[in-house]
Amino acid sequence: MGYRVVVAGATGNVGREMLNILAEREFPADEIAVVASSRSTGDMVDFGETGKQLKIQNIDHFDPEGWDIALFAIGSEATKIHAPRFAAAGCTVIDNSSLYRMDPDVPLIVPEVNPEAIEGYRVKNIIANPNCSTAQMVVALKPLHDAATIKRVVVATYQSVSGAGKAGMDELFEQSRNIFVGDQAEPTKFTKQIAFNVIPHIDSFLDDGSTKEEWKMVVETKKILDPRIKVTATCVRVPVFVGHSEAINIEFEDEISAAEAKRILREAPGVMLVDKHEDGGYVTPVECVGEYATYVSRVRDDPTVDNGLSLWCVSDNLRKGAALNAVQIAELLGRRHLQKAA
Repeated sequence: MGYRVVVAGATGNVGREMLNILAEREFPADEIAVVASSRSTGDMVDFGETGKQLKIQNIDHFDPEGWDIALFAIGSEATKIHAPRFAAAGCTVIDNSSLYRMDPDVPLIVPEVNPEAIEGYRVKNIIANPNCSTAQMVVALKPLHDAATIKRVVVATYQSVSGAGKAGMDELFEQSRNIFVGDQAEPTKFTKQIAFNVIPHIDSFLDDGSTKEEWKMVVETKKILDPRIKVTATCVRVPVFVGHSEAINIEFEDEISAAEAKRILREAPGVMLVDKHEDGGYVTPVECVGEYATYVSRVRDDPTVDNGLSLWCVSDNLRKGAALNAVQIAELLGRRHLQKAA
């Protein structure tokens, strides 16, 4: 017996990727409904490469009674309206927005890192998906934290424009084309030109000078991994279509060498270690697109601190950073809870 699954926001980048991954992983769904705002009602979307097409329904009129799981990729404002409605009807919501991530009654889950946290989902019948940049980082950090206890993390991100949705991808494409033909490349989605440039600003600024994206990485890492870890982040938008990269510096309580870290990462769930000291012996965003893994390269000792390591981390932000993690949560939920109730 399979599940009845709703994908909300099925016309967006993440929603479409959710459908692709549900199909690829052959998620045990007897029925799938796709919902979105009224302007998309009646549109057709592909269910991965199955050849099957699904018709978009209006989320405002959709009755969630009798549905098991809803994967939400509709942004915080719409989630605020619809997530409680779905949850109250008995449909467990797995939400990709930032709305519930820091709610103490809502588990924030990366299945390779803190699967046990799912036990608390019944309080609100909602589970939060972390920020894309946080998700890939904690997958790489978790096995190292278990081995030597992380004290402090310093991370600089190189985040692709797909993290800003279709509008971000369109702006990079249009600006690049305009620059090649000598036209103006005025920013509309981003604060400055993104083509052939980098922008050290993602989301709104906070009073302390950090951005909300940087704050998310700090507080989400603490909630998912360990509240004692100190984290500082600089989040940067780069002219890459898909795939987030991170340069991570880690300080540990206990001694750990680069060689030992590589051995640990080689066996870690969700991690693919690609680390050769030669030209091209590392992974870049282009190679990670469409892949499930979080790739780690450039693992090396940091001689400037006691028990320090530096590494490079790359992942497909539409997959592990969003859609894949949500589907993995749904799989975890099915194994641990919904199956028992069936």
